[in-house]
Amino acid sequence: MHLPCFFVTLHPDMERFEKTNQEFEAAVSECRQLFAQKLHDYRASWRILRPQSLTDQLLIKARRIRQIEVTGSTMVDEGIRPEFIGLVNYGIVGLIQLERGFSDSVDVDNAEALALYDRFARQALELMKRKNHDYDEAWRSMRVSSYTDLILTKLERVKEMEDLQMSGQQTKVSEGIDANYMDIINYAVFGLIKLSPNEDLSQRGEAQEKK
Repeated sequence: MHLPCFFVTLHPDMERFEKTNQEFEAAVSECRQLFAQKLHDYRASWRILRPQSLTDQLLIKARRIRQIEVTGSTMVDEGIRPEFIGLVNYGIVGLIQLERGFSDSVDVDNAEALALYDRFARQALELMKRKNHDYDEAWRSMRVSSYTDLILTKLERVKEMEDLQMSGQQTKVSEGIDANYMDIINYAVFGLIKLSPNEDLSQRGEAQEKK
């Protein structure tokens, strides 16, 4: 007896969202690979860093991206993508430090450090899914340079919040340092997707990656 075949067709919106999810996961996987390699070489030496130091490190990387975007030149033979990878990884480290506090020595082994990384990476993915649904893939129409500026804006906010905390004051309406770190991670991942060799130049919002 011949049975009819049933095909499930995804709604176009669902297809677009699923494509973004896959691209996001691939970009984070690339970042994780470098994170794991550095863990092998240095262990979790970043456990010594205080959150303020991580914010400054993120700021240095974001400013370097902007400098390359503005001038189109660099004296170091590295492009923008490695800096976005650094923003993702340092952003996740920042979330770990906010949760656990800093240490005077390396107090986690590599397996635990990777487990922590994966947990916060999953949280970033879930946040991206929710926001991507609500904003309907708006990030795809943005230029890479806009991600850079938004990251720098978030970091300036984080610095102000950290300074308030160190002076014994509380923020009034801020959503918190961790939320800003999470947004920085997601903007950086979008930058990585846009600058992927497989990404259509017309979808980057840029003529090319400036090196």
